[in-house]
Amino acid sequence: MQLGTDSAPKMTVLHQDDDIVVVNKPSGMLVHRGWDNDKVVAMTLVRDHVGKHVFPVHRLDRPTSGVLVFALNKVAARIISEAFGAGEVRKSYLALVRGITPLSGVIDNPVPKKPGGKRVLALSEFRRLFVFERYSLVGVWPRTGRLHQIRRHLKHITHPLIGDSKYGKGEHNRYFRENFGLRRLGLHAAALSLAHPTSGLDLTFCAPVPDDLALPLKRIGVPGSLLSLGVYP
Repeated sequence: MQLGTDSAPKMTVLHQDDDIVVVNKPSGMLVHRGWDNDKVVAMTLVRDHVGKHVFPVHRLDRPTSGVLVFALNKVAARIISEAFGAGEVRKSYLALVRGITPLSGVIDNPVPKKPGGKRVLALSEFRRLFVFERYSLVGVWPRTGRLHQIRRHLKHITHPLIGDSKYGKGEHNRYFRENFGLRRLGLHAAALSLAHPTSGLDLTFCAPVPDDLALPLKRIGVPGSLLSLGVYP
């Protein structure tokens, strides 16, 4: 099922039950109002879909697409939020970056939890999946959840994301925009695994890479198998 209006990108429902709704958020959409005052945000679309208040238990940056979870009651929201805080929720991202990265590694560099906040422990694991000219496609697994963590961490190791106007480089962003039609951030939340707040069952949700990222990646030769894996172990 798709949520949204004709004038805004559509958001796909990946899973729904009595406790949670999981969606594939498009790039360019805010999770909720507060960072800006957009008319259409993910939280209100889900709220209108289920017909009651929903609880955002984590967030994705506006330009990042992918798996996003909402709780449908306070108990589920508390349990899932505590799981995120304890590092028990496993997240997999797909990232297009400048430069040829190492085959794999762990980035250990403190970043703030909120704008202007104190820097705190932040860990991200990555593995190189594909190389095109002087660029890499990598799988990233953040072990903590900090503000712009993946974007900051990839810049920290001198491999900033393509399409990142804040932490990236304009010349590389223009190259991909003009030659491959990439007009968004090259970051997608491909999969998320958590224990269901009521049943305790370990669930994994995978979000297909949307066309606005998948098509440019295919144009540089990324095989379809990498775009459909969802999880990059």
